[in-house]
Amino acid sequence: MDNGSGPEIRSLEIRELECFLVLAEELHFGRTGERLYVSQSRVSQLLRALESRIGARLVDRTSRRVALTPLGERLLTRLRPAYGQLADAVDDARAAARCVTGALRIGFLGSANHGTTSALGLFHARHPEVETTAVEVTMADPFGPVRRGEVDAAIVLLPVSEPDLTLGPCFERQPWTLALADGHPFAGRASLDAEELAEVALVAPAAPAPAYWRDSQAPPRTPGGRPIPRGPAVSTLQEGLATVAARSGGMLLCRPTAETNARADVVFVPVEGLAPSELVLVRHRDTDTATLRAFARAVGDAIGVSAPEPVSP
Repeated sequence: MDNGSGPEIRSLEIRELECFLVLAEELHFGRTGERLYVSQSRVSQLLRALESRIGARLVDRTSRRVALTPLGERLLTRLRPAYGQLADAVDDARAAARCVTGALRIGFLGSANHGTTSALGLFHARHPEVETTAVEVTMADPFGPVRRGEVDAAIVLLPVSEPDLTLGPCFERQPWTLALADGHPFAGRASLDAEELAEVALVAPAAPAPAYWRDSQAPPRTPGGRPIPRGPAVSTLQEGLATVAARSGGMLLCRPTAETNARADVVFVPVEGLAPSELVLVRHRDTDTATLRAFARAVGDAIGVSAPEPVSP
């Protein structure tokens, strides 16, 4: 609710308030500037700006002395404890950011393969005081849980081209397999060439997953340019496998996911000629805590690579 002073309050600059508090202690423009690492003229400028916002003088300044006006004394009485509380809140946040504590929720796509569980296990061994939870994220919305704060980070398949997310580290690259119903003409093959995908309707992730990401999991064309039929859209890995088992299409899965989801009515045939799949840890660009950095290091150590600083796509 705006009580009439809201816009002025929102436009206040912390530096102006800090300058006033230091000046109230020093009662000297030069020493105030030294403490704030600014020039004396800058101190005067900040004070004038604050007085302009308030609409009255806060400091009386002569050639011999500097003193607070009655209004300045009143402001000081109210401002000093409030500023102290604000500083304490920032200090507490900084301390929390340096400590690996609390809870960590990590999303995984479809199934938690060995690389994911190894990273989670290593992190828990290093930081047993952190409550760690693994949460499945759906194929239809791989990035939404990170944005909504439902998970602190997620392990998803590349590509990721989301400006508000940071990436890293990446897991090792893995070859693709094609999930097919037992009895499909290709089911008995030792491998398939990527060009042969033109003969299979590919089960694809559903919206709201971005179109570029859906196309990467179910390419619309072979590397040689042949069109690939689009099969049903599914929201989860298990929906996809059930759709495959019902002979409604094939589904591209990386080898570790295929190994984790072996079932009697589905076979997994290696596909040659596609760029390998790769998992990556993603988190929101504005989220950076010691706990998340520690988990990123655990991911890097679990897969045998150094965890780089996260980057924006």
